[in-house]
Amino acid sequence: MKILVTGADGFIGSHLVEKLVKKNHKVTALCYYNSFNSIGNLNFLEKKMLKKIDIKHGDVRDHAFIEDLIVGKDFIFNLAALIGIPYSYSAYNSYLDTNIQGILNILNVLKKNPKPFLVHTSTSEVYGSAQYTPIDEKHPLVAQSPYAATKIAADKLVESFNKSFSINSCIIRPFNTFGPRQSSRAVIPTAINQIVNLQKHIYFGKIDTIRDLTYIDDTIDAFCLCLKKKSKINGKTINLGVGKGYVIKKVINRILELEKSKSKIIIQEARIRPDQSEVLKLISKNHLAKKLLNWTPRYSNSKNFDLALIKTIKWFKENNNNESNFSKYII
Repeated sequence: MKILVTGADGFIGSHLVEKLVKKNHKVTALCYYNSFNSIGNLNFLEKKMLKKIDIKHGDVRDHAFIEDLIVGKDFIFNLAALIGIPYSYSAYNSYLDTNIQGILNILNVLKKNPKPFLVHTSTSEVYGSAQYTPIDEKHPLVAQSPYAATKIAADKLVESFNKSFSINSCIIRPFNTFGPRQSSRAVIPTAINQIVNLQKHIYFGKIDTIRDLTYIDDTIDAFCLCLKKKSKINGKTINLGVGKGYVIKKVINRILELEKSKSKIIIQEARIRPDQSEVLKLISKNHLAKKLLNWTPRYSNSKNFDLALIKTIKWFKENNNNESNFSKYII
């Protein structure tokens, strides 16, 4: 199958490209154009694997470029997005251009060329703080940050084009994926990097929040299952989460225990979101993912969650100074 992955140089994108190549698909990987000719997290793939990938540098905001890129593809995974929440408070125009105009360019191409099936990547941040748990796909969408607002708009564009123009598509909504290659802006890499560098004090924002933490391998399994379930998932929005809430402070303390570290947690005001912008609780109901994708997360119990943390810690120890400069901008 000929597959296009946008945001291929990001955290989830690079893992998805790697898995698709292993499954013998013909993959075109769109990497954000930059003056360094960087391919971001794709650098962590084996060289022999990179030779099998058609790597393109460009920007989803460029309609003509995207139109040429989509020609001849059977499947599109859209993971191109600006994702840093703090940055969205000051650079909201950039988020509008990338997260909304980017998907609109893809949808306009698919309106004329309806052959490819589109899987658009959303985020659990669109729900805001949980009004009830577990959160199903019918939960109200609440924009508590400019980032979340642009992702809601992008999701609604995909939904509207599916209904208005019969574009074959679905929306996948991951809940707080973590693992190797994740940007250090995220809380688990932030904790690991500070702890393994033997810092006496480790710094965080609000840590009494609750998140549904999903290991990267489970998220990628679900994305790949979409390839076989097109008829079942067309027009659907599907949550991807383990269905369990983790208090962030307890996760940090568990990493401290695993590393036998005595680092002291310090809360910094500068790292805390504005009061009305902080999402306090996210716990997924993954019934649809199980029903439509036949997806079951493997890292959902305590033992396997520890294993996921250990794998993530090991990767960051081995790649402590190698993180892509661009991974904080793409999924």
